[in-house]
Amino acid sequence: MCRWLGLMPMVSAKQLVRQLAHSGIGLLATVVSSQCLALVNVVDDRGDPVSLASPATRVISLAPNLTELLFHIGAGDRVVGVMEYSDFPPAAKTLPRVGAHNHFDIETILALRPDLIVGWDSGNPQSDLIQLDELGLPVFVSEAQDVEGVSSLMRRLGTLTGQQDQANQQADAFAREVARLQALYSGRRRLRVFYQVWDQPIYTLNREHIINDLIDACGGENIFADLERLAPVVSLESVIARDPEVIVGGRDTSATPPWMVRWQRWSGITAVRNAHVYAIDANHIGRMGPRLVDGMEALCGVIDKARRAS
Repeated sequence: MCRWLGLMPMVSAKQLVRQLAHSGIGLLATVVSSQCLALVNVVDDRGDPVSLASPATRVISLAPNLTELLFHIGAGDRVVGVMEYSDFPPAAKTLPRVGAHNHFDIETILALRPDLIVGWDSGNPQSDLIQLDELGLPVFVSEAQDVEGVSSLMRRLGTLTGQQDQANQQADAFAREVARLQALYSGRRRLRVFYQVWDQPIYTLNREHIINDLIDACGGENIFADLERLAPVVSLESVIARDPEVIVGGRDTSATPPWMVRWQRWSGITAVRNAHVYAIDANHIGRMGPRLVDGMEALCGVIDKARRAS
């Protein structure tokens, strides 16, 4: 039975067990799942088991941060398709595109014959993820909630792609650097920080987002940590009322982003009055991947710059 199953790379363990269970042979399904398809076995961020008969060699990445992670752990040569905006490392730019943030190109995905698809729970269309699962494709769904989740994701992707050693090394290095920055900055005088995701309308983040954890580790206090929504819209008046000592947002280029210029009209805000409005690389701080630690270092740096100046 196990040898026969090894000839079926396009059928995921989850799908096969479901098919066997529907056939009324649930006990056999359990045996198959545990003994035949557990050669490579992890649990994704939804809590679903993902099992492969052997390490994946044809991987499709459904988010830019996942593409970065796969290359970072040494599995870049196994990636055969990526989503739009997968622009790092440079080698990712040459790979076939399999869709955008709001839809998958299912025909292209099938034509690429993946033996593993890595998706993003909150960033991919749920209906398309379900369709891939119903087609019997092995799908690992990610949703890193904190820095420990990024390290864990590296390790699990390493297991799925046969890159355990390099993945573990990279995960350990990532965790060490986060711990170093936290030890360096978290005990310093705390400043009120406003992190701006978007400016028209003004979006920010609450305590549930990983960037809130980074602000805290850098010795800052997120002024909108108490709001209920993960990424709430806030009014200009509420920002003025909470009077941040530091305003931080993202930038895509080296040029001064327009949102920084717009804040200069509101000199009553401590951060504006003292020239502590900063832009850091959005691709570092905004992607839950290996460069997040670079974003953390930049965030800690600007908060500490404001701290030392006051």
